[in-house]
Amino acid sequence: MKHPITSYLCLFLAIVVVHAVAQDINQLKKDVSFLASDELEGREIGFKGEEEAASYLAKRFEAIGLTPKGTNGYIQEFSVKPSNNPHEEVKVGEKGDSTIIGHNVVGYIDNGSDNIVIIGAHFDHLGFGGISSLYKGEKAVHNGADDNASGTASIIQIAKLLKNRNTNNNYLIVAFSGEEQGLWGSNYYSKHATIDMEKVNYMINLDMVGRLNEEKALAINGVGTSPQWNKAFEEIGDRGFKLIKKESGIGPSDHTTFYLKDIPVLHFFTGQHEDYHKPSDDAEKVNYEGMVEIVQFIDALISSLDPKEKLTFTKTKDESTRVPRFTVTLGVVPDYLYGDEGMRIDGISEGKPAQKAGLQVGDIVIKMGDTEVKDMMSYMKALSSFKKGDTTTVVVLRKKEKIEVGIEF
Repeated sequence: MKHPITSYLCLFLAIVVVHAVAQDINQLKKDVSFLASDELEGREIGFKGEEEAASYLAKRFEAIGLTPKGTNGYIQEFSVKPSNNPHEEVKVGEKGDSTIIGHNVVGYIDNGSDNIVIIGAHFDHLGFGGISSLYKGEKAVHNGADDNASGTASIIQIAKLLKNRNTNNNYLIVAFSGEEQGLWGSNYYSKHATIDMEKVNYMINLDMVGRLNEEKALAINGVGTSPQWNKAFEEIGDRGFKLIKKESGIGPSDHTTFYLKDIPVLHFFTGQHEDYHKPSDDAEKVNYEGMVEIVQFIDALISSLDPKEKLTFTKTKDESTRVPRFTVTLGVVPDYLYGDEGMRIDGISEGKPAQKAGLQVGDIVIKMGDTEVKDMMSYMKALSSFKKGDTTTVVVLRKKEKIEVGIEF
């Protein structure tokens, strides 16, 4: 039988933990709600909303006690000169006609260490839509609550946890701009860093961590960029998550910039959804309790690595460099959190071949034409064999039943 004092102490500690989690949820809601508000008009780089978001983040960094590490306080301003020539690179860091001005927000925790951990997320989004929007209606603000107010709010919480803890590393906390247009902010920072990049131990990127589902599926990309990553995951356990780990350090987010500088990286991601790159990606749809769990998981990972030596970098077989080229589409959003055989459908576009053929969300594509679909790569390989006007059959599993449908591209 427990002593009454022990019981009271356990109860008190449980109440303290619950209260702390409630406070974290509250703060995450405040940060995401502000960043994803209509007033910021989608935080598109080069527009007033992006600048207002950067100013807000600078104040949040100051409030939790981060040292300014931009070029003007917390802000690192940069310029981009887009090209009208599709064969010419965008010139990041150059000024001229049609120059776009962006703002990275940079804070620092200096523990006097020789090693630096970078924790980053992009805070920009699509404004009123543009070429990357998947929305077909009238002009509307794309608030980007999950993409990526969720990641931005989370890195503030992580930074707060790291104050006066895990002191064998210094921590650079960066909110990048211009990610949606092509990793502009992280590209600029990597070439105009306010720290010694040779001292970087590893980089963690949080991009879209606001939609943790009932399965608690959490994708972690980049685990092949250091042999120490998987050892650390074994040490801390899965903590209730269904972890979907991928080796490649290359992907459509800011961690790629640092991987290309031979730095071990991880990218945390809770998956795409029907609101992705649409005006409906709003703050009330975010899973804030799930965000707290992800923040705690990353904190545990950092804690496990803190006493260890600097991570060893390894190059990965980058899937994106081997992606087959295709000119047609099925008109579906793949479920990137699906870890079994086949390609599970997570969303279906109006008026596209999949919808016309009667395919449904949750269907698992296992064959397309003569190609067995084992994963995303074989799905894209199958698509690459067709052109507009071609017809074929697609076999899907629907509630364990095989269904064959005709498709016209």
